[in-house]
Amino acid sequence: MNRPETSSGKEPGKDNTPGKPGTFTVRPLDPASDAELVHGWVTHPKAAFWLMGGARLQDVEREYRDIAAHPHHDAFIGLHDGEPAFLVERYDPTEVELKGLYEAEPGDIGMHFLVAPTDTPVHGFTRAVITAVMDFLFADPSVRRVVVEPDVTNSAVQALNKAVGFEVLREIAKPEKDALLSACTREQFEAATGGTDR
Repeated sequence: MNRPETSSGKEPGKDNTPGKPGTFTVRPLDPASDAELVHGWVTHPKAAFWLMGGARLQDVEREYRDIAAHPHHDAFIGLHDGEPAFLVERYDPTEVELKGLYEAEPGDIGMHFLVAPTDTPVHGFTRAVITAVMDFLFADPSVRRVVVEPDVTNSAVQALNKAVGFEVLREIAKPEKDALLSACTREQFEAATGGTDR
């Protein structure tokens, strides 16, 4: 996969104006050193839709080693002001997750994201994270559209998706869930979020 610059290049979601969420960057996930951190996130009750609630630490490390070795799937730790705050998975939907389940278009990329659970949520933070994730994905000029497949019952992420420009294409049946296939072009994202004026 083409890999856009992460923390050493463009900083997705950078906004240091008063009252704004700060700076977001991403770095590749290291399965060995990040497994304990990620395990705490994906097994938390608030991460039920991640479908890893019963995973052991070694299961999480194995899962992310497999992703790191996969030619069409990769994972990143998202940082907020330099501190780990979210998880991002990027994949080629013609090879992973959606293979054979939808009509692919040139320039499609798939995405999952998970905000680290917290007892002190900040209003607007998750929306700022998904905006930063979309900035990160669209930093690759070959990406024309982001596709996602949230669980049909995950109304919170569906609202976030809509806020950044996703449109629901249709319901699809995956082995692990019934999902809402949704897509967002670069133009839809820019129109929904104010484009370069963010």
